[in-house]
Amino acid sequence: MPSQIERALIFQALHQRPGCFVIPNPWDAGSAKALAALGFEALATTSAGLAFSLGRADGEGLISRDETLANARAIIDAITLPVAADLENGFGDSPQECAQTIHLAALAGLVGGSIEDASGRLEQPIYPLELAVERIQAAVAAARSLPFPFTLCARAENYLHGRPDLADTIRRLQAYAEAGADVLYAPGLRSREEIAAVVRAVAPKPVNVLMGLASATFTVAELAELGVKRISLGSSLARAAFGAFLRAAEEVRQHGSFGFAEQAEPFARINELFGAPR
Repeated sequence: MPSQIERALIFQALHQRPGCFVIPNPWDAGSAKALAALGFEALATTSAGLAFSLGRADGEGLISRDETLANARAIIDAITLPVAADLENGFGDSPQECAQTIHLAALAGLVGGSIEDASGRLEQPIYPLELAVERIQAAVAAARSLPFPFTLCARAENYLHGRPDLADTIRRLQAYAEAGADVLYAPGLRSREEIAAVVRAVAPKPVNVLMGLASATFTVAELAELGVKRISLGSSLARAAFGAFLRAAEEVRQHGSFGFAEQAEPFARINELFGAPR
């Protein structure tokens, strides 16, 4: 198994080489092993996918930091790839709590993670800019204190909270870049113009773009042309898996038929994928 330092250097290099790469989001060890077997070079956890797998809704504060890091550790232990984590809002409002989360993430074996500026409060869903920047500064300081390059991604959450304000989103991402974030990310961007504007605004820092949204239909090649460095999939793979499961179960319940089995993966292939004894 590669060491944490080796994984961290591999992950860092992915952000420095030409072109862009896809970092899909498993929700458990099994989905991580499947993605690794398909040839992806790095993985990132998904808070929503984890919540769904635990039978919970997604939302700030519904999954604890301990649960998030335990899920990350299970994924790390299952594969040899670099793993980053969705660390939500750092599991606390204060800069100090964000810093502590980065230290705990490193202890769990992670080599990267994201901190978002969503507060989890309906009345004020996005942190004020000054506090948001202080939180990223603290996370960056914690990351830089580690004995390996922890890749910190700063997220501007306006678009996911009913605030499609591109100017404010760019202002926030630029501030987070200046605070030392390694990667910038504004989930929810949907148009070519918005994506291109964000890439230009924070250059030469790498930009992560979320795909898997119903109205976002860009290809990897098209996003690479726009200057995107990293493409994540959020909860979309988990939702695709649950969608297939629900359609199969609904067929049985509503129609009394079992045609879904024709589309199911063969037992032998899955058994082999997970390394079961022959």
